[in-house]
Amino acid sequence: QVQLVESGGGLVQAGGSLRLSCAASERIGSINSMGWYRQAPGKQREFVSTITRGGGSTHYADSVKGRFTISRDNAKNTVYLQMNSLSPEDTAVYYCYAGVASSTYWGQGTQVTVSS
Repeated sequence: QVQLVESGGGLVQAGGSLRLSCAASERIGSINSMGWYRQAPGKQREFVSTITRGGGSTHYADSVKGRFTISRDNAKNTVYLQMNSLSPEDTAVYYCYAGVASSTYWGQGTQVTVSS
């Protein structure tokens, strides 16, 4: 079972930046895909971004394209989400996930709040 721990959330003003980290309990080089979802108050959890095992392929939700960048450091077993040009609409709990075989593992989430 993969344990995931997110960090890096917080309060930031609109236009600011944050970098989220997701540390995995095992070598992420063996994990097929990792990425981020988010859930705003009163809304369903939505896809944000994903990155493949080798990092050669990334995908983003249209709402974050050009502003967010996902990356992974296999040596540190960590996935990152660099978030720039944040807006209040980005306020949510951000969850890291890892896809291993037919299972999906989730972190506990980290709160991101963007003030206007």
